[in-house]
Amino acid sequence: MDRNPSPPSSEAEEEGDAVGNTVYSKHWLFSILTRLIEVISPEKTEPAGSPEGMRTELDEEMENDICKVWDMSMDEDVALFLQEFNAPDIFLGVFAKSKCPRLTEICVGILGNMACFQDICMSISKDENLGQVLLQRLCDSDSPTLLETSRLLLTCLSQPEVANVWVERIRENPSVYDCVCFIMSSSTNVELLVKVGEVVDKLFDLDEELMLNWIKNGTCRSVGPSVDDSPEELPDFKIVPCILEAAKQVRSDNPEGLDVYMHILQLLTTVDEGIQAIVQAPDGGKETWSLLYDLVCQELCQPDDPPIIVQEQKTVLASILSVLSAMFASQTEQEYAKMRKNMPLIGSLIRILQYMEGCGKRSVGNSKEPEQEETGRADINEEDFHLKILKDICCELLSNMLQELTKENTLEGLQQGHLNEQTCSCAFQNLLPLYFASVESFLEVLREADQTLADNLEKRFPSLKVHT
Repeated sequence: MDRNPSPPSSEAEEEGDAVGNTVYSKHWLFSILTRLIEVISPEKTEPAGSPEGMRTELDEEMENDICKVWDMSMDEDVALFLQEFNAPDIFLGVFAKSKCPRLTEICVGILGNMACFQDICMSISKDENLGQVLLQRLCDSDSPTLLETSRLLLTCLSQPEVANVWVERIRENPSVYDCVCFIMSSSTNVELLVKVGEVVDKLFDLDEELMLNWIKNGTCRSVGPSVDDSPEELPDFKIVPCILEAAKQVRSDNPEGLDVYMHILQLLTTVDEGIQAIVQAPDGGKETWSLLYDLVCQELCQPDDPPIIVQEQKTVLASILSVLSAMFASQTEQEYAKMRKNMPLIGSLIRILQYMEGCGKRSVGNSKEPEQEETGRADINEEDFHLKILKDICCELLSNMLQELTKENTLEGLQQGHLNEQTCSCAFQNLLPLYFASVESFLEVLREADQTLADNLEKRFPSLKVHT
C-alpha cells in the first residue's frame, strides 16, 4: 500500500464543491474531518470491548483516507480549507486522546505541510496549547512521529516571523533538551537523526542563549510536563557526547547529516563554554578529536579522490577543521594533540590546500567562458566564498601545527611522505605572508632535519631567505 495514495478529485461533485482552484472536494474533506472527530469523541472512548479511542491501529479505510488528506495538504488552498475548519484543534484532540501512533504521525505530518504556508504557520505557532503539545511529541517513542514533529519544528524555525516564538517556547521547556539528547544518543534511525540535527543546528544558530543553556545542562533535571510514552528515567545527558553519537550513526549513510552535526560542533566552539564542554569532557576531548581526525585523514578528501571533491566537501571540512583548530589551540598538552600522533593530519591539511588550488584554477577557467550566464557567475562566486572560508580555517590550523613540530616530528613526516618539497611549497604558498612567523619557525626545524630541502624552499621563496 502506498504511504500517501493519490488524493480524490471532485470532478464528479456538484459545482462549487472544489477547494479553491483545486479539483479536491470540500464535501469529501469535511467528511474526513468529521470522521476524525468521531474517532476521538467521548462516546467512542467509553470502555467496552475494544474501544475506538484505545485502538493502537487504524482501520485500512480510515488510514487510506487520512493519508490522502496528508498528501492534499501540500496544496495551499487545501491547507487554508483545513485551517478554516479548525483542523489544528481536531489534531490537538487526536494528540490528547488517541493511542494510535500512525494516526498521531499523520496528523503531525499534515500540520507540517500546513506550516509551510506563512499565515497558517503564524496561526499554528501562536497557539500556545498546540505548541506545548507538539513539543511533548518530541518525547514520543514512535520514530515516524518524532520525524514528522522534527520536520514541523524545522519548518517553523525556518520562518523568521515565528522563529522566536518557538525558540522561547523551547527555552522554557527543559524537557525538550532531554528528549532531543535521548534521540541523538540512542536512535539508529538515520533519517530521524538528520532531521533532529537540523533542528538543533537551527536552534543554536538562532539563539546563543539557548545554546549556552544546553551546553551547561546535564546537572539540572527537567521540570517540563511528563508524557505517558516518554522515555523513563532519562540519564544525565551532556550535549557533546550525544552529538558525537549521532554523528557516528550518520557518517556512513548520510553525508548531509554528517555536515549538520559537524556544524553543530562548530557552533559550540563559537563560545568559550562550548570549547570547554568539548575539551573538559572526562576523556579530555579525546573522543571528539579521534572522530574528527579519522574523518579528515581516512574518509574526506583522500589521495585517490579527484581534486574537485573539495567542492562537494567544503562545508563539512570547514566545520571539522574549525573544531580541530579550537581544540588544538586550547589542548596542546593533551596526548592526542601531540605532534608525533598528528603528522598524517598535516599531510591531509596540505592535500586540502592542493585540491583547492586545482578547484581555483578550474573556476577561473570557467569564468572565462564567453557566454557564461549571470547565475553561473554567481555560483562560482559562492563556491569561491566557501572555498576561501575553508582555506582560511585550514591555514590557521596548519600554521599552529607547524609551529609545534620538532626535528623528530619533521623527520617522521619526511619518512612517511607527508612532508616533501611539493607539499612544503604548497603550504608556504598558502601561508605566506600572513603566517610568516610560523613558516620561518618551521623552516628552522626543517633545516636541522633536511638541509637540502630547506635550501630549495628558500630559493623558491626569497622572502624567507632575507630574514634568515
